[in-house]
Amino acid sequence: MAATPTSVDDYLAGQPEAERAVLQQIRETVHRVLPEAGEKISYAIPAVTLDGRAFMSFAGWKAHVSVYPVPDGDEAFERAIEPYKAGRGTLKFPLGEPIPYDLIAQVAVQLAERERRR
Repeated sequence: MAATPTSVDDYLAGQPEAERAVLQQIRETVHRVLPEAGEKISYAIPAVTLDGRAFMSFAGWKAHVSVYPVPDGDEAFERAIEPYKAGRGTLKFPLGEPIPYDLIAQVAVQLAERERRR
């Protein structure tokens, strides 16, 4: 079993090239819309943080990448995420298909707003 990564850079370095490129783009997208966000490894996958508290995670898998959790949104947002919902609390984006980075940015912003209200 591989060692648990100690940083997001370590995690990304351990991913196959296709997943790594998509995950790096997700990372950059989140930091573009939430420049104050930090990051760490939580549950062996990358987590985005505010004030040290993880509020969003993303991970690479063989045929897809996932973003967790799924925020609630208005009707238009719910329609936009519907094709990517995979079980409770997971958005699954198949590799080999266009990744909706703008939608992932919306997810990050909504999750950060929810975190700030806590």
